[in-house]
Amino acid sequence: MPHSWRNAMSAALYGPDGFFVTGAGPAAHFRTSVHASPAFGLALLRLLDRVDAALGHPDPLDVVDVGAGRGELLTTLAGHATPELRRRLRLTAVELAPRPGTLPVGIEWRATPPAGVTGLLLATEWLDNVPLDVVEADQDGWRQVLVDPATGTESPGGPVDPAGADWLATWWPTESTVPGSRAEVGLPRDAAWADAVATVDRGLALCVDYGHLATNRPPDGSLTGFLAGRQVPPVPDGSCDITAHVAMDAVAAAGSSAAGLPYTLLPQRDALRALGLHGGRPPLALASTDPAAYVRALAAASAVGELTDPAGLGGHWWLLQPVGVDPTAVVAR
Repeated sequence: MPHSWRNAMSAALYGPDGFFVTGAGPAAHFRTSVHASPAFGLALLRLLDRVDAALGHPDPLDVVDVGAGRGELLTTLAGHATPELRRRLRLTAVELAPRPGTLPVGIEWRATPPAGVTGLLLATEWLDNVPLDVVEADQDGWRQVLVDPATGTESPGGPVDPAGADWLATWWPTESTVPGSRAEVGLPRDAAWADAVATVDRGLALCVDYGHLATNRPPDGSLTGFLAGRQVPPVPDGSCDITAHVAMDAVAAAGSSAAGLPYTLLPQRDALRALGLHGGRPPLALASTDPAAYVRALAAASAVGELTDPAGLGGHWWLLQPVGVDPTAVVAR
């Protein structure tokens, strides 16, 4: 029986046998910045230092990772924090999968974000997996696309509901609505991000994800699947990741409204460079004076290069949303 893509995606990813609830976790199927290099976590530690200073070095200092996978990022942060900072850190992983047995004892594991966060809330490649409706344009406007969860076969549905139609009118340019063009209705992601931002009392909420802006929406949408490192057809039967790019400007506006402060949106390449990650090749002279150091420096530069490559991970967006603090004190520029 056909379902809306939003319902099919929700069951496929987060149902009792869903892709993110069972199995080895995201790292087994696709490469994120968190998994690519510890340098990503070290850059976030530098950002956390800014947040900590802006908050007056509170005790405890929260770090909440929404969509935490198997806790890899929080484990990196805990392992590289200074002893003084580590003593004050209160680390919380938010994920629907069972708690991994290898996760350090000091990291809390829960299904929903805690309230009253003072510190840093992270959402790295979370929103692209928040389920949403897929629509297709015909001569009368946008209509829902339905899908058979067992096969991925699509069929036309009814007109988009009023809330979805309003979102499309605001955030998806009308020139995209030629018959046959597709879109993803980002309203659930706007709400999810606004709710996450609302859990922060003081500090910074950071979303890192791949996405697009109103000036460059994909005319055929971006819904796809991933399995074991390969892009595959998006069949919502629980066997693969189902993902779609994020309408970053819409999400940003929703979070800014929740926080009552302006946001900053910039490519990951620029954000990491602002935090001191440049990926420059080490001087060749080091190879003759200290070959081992040269090899280490070259490997580090290569890892940073992957994180800042605009054709890959460096093309991800960083959405920084301050809450209750001076935005200039916490935003990477």
